Amino acid sequence: MTAPRTALVLFSGGQDSTVCLAWALSRFQRVETIGFDYGQRHRVELDCRHTMRDELRRAFPAWADRLGDDHVLDLQLLGQISDTALTEARAIEMQANGLPNTFVPGRNLLFLTFAATLAYRRGASVLVGGMCETDYSGYPDCRDNTLKALQVALSLGMDTPMTVETPLMWLNKAQTWTLAERLGGVALVDLIIEHTHTCYLGERVLRHRWGWGCGHCPACELRARGHAEYAAGSPAAALA
Repeated sequence: MTAPRTALVLFSGGQDSTVCLAWALSRFQRVETIGFDYGQRHRVELDCRHTMRDELRRAFPAWADRLGDDHVLDLQLLGQISDTALTEARAIEMQANGLPNTFVPGRNLLFLTFAATLAYRRGASVLVGGMCETDYSGYPDCRDNTLKALQVALSLGMDTPMTVETPLMWLNKAQTWTLAERLGGVALVDLIIEHTHTCYLGERVLRHRWGWGCGHCPACELRARGHAEYAAGSPAAALA
């Protein structure tokens, strides 16, 4: 039985957010999506969003009626004030503070705040994001404590209950592939491989077993390793 509430999914067009979208479609009567144009190098993900939404409607008729409007917000200012390898053409490397220079400070905090603002107007009370602190790049705004604190702040600031759901928080990448299969079978896994985008460099020339990408940036390495474990049937890919 699906929940009557409306969910707003932070949908980038990548693997994780697509799994989150499928997760929400399997649970809520109405689901809308939101994306952000913040000057990211891998801006091709914004194009993948539309393709993936269309493919989900085509392949999963039961979800088609639940998938509502899409929204894309212009957050170019975030890219303008950032000094990162995700918003500028520069080498990806670790910084002295222990974080990779792909970390865009405040990105998820702003994303969820803007999403909550839109959700308030659209009558949605659930925000769904693909943040994870199991297999991830160490971004502090992906941590569970950060998001729980933000959920409290958003609910207080909007004066209405606002739930932040992070279904991938404690899953590794292999388990994320496994969850995709549980939600939509091999058909969903195949759509994720073919139509989503994760590569930080925006590379969509090289096609690998796990999808498109440069194959060597941190995002590609995580995705490739997770897919290899999932395809091999590793115990690490099993969900409890």
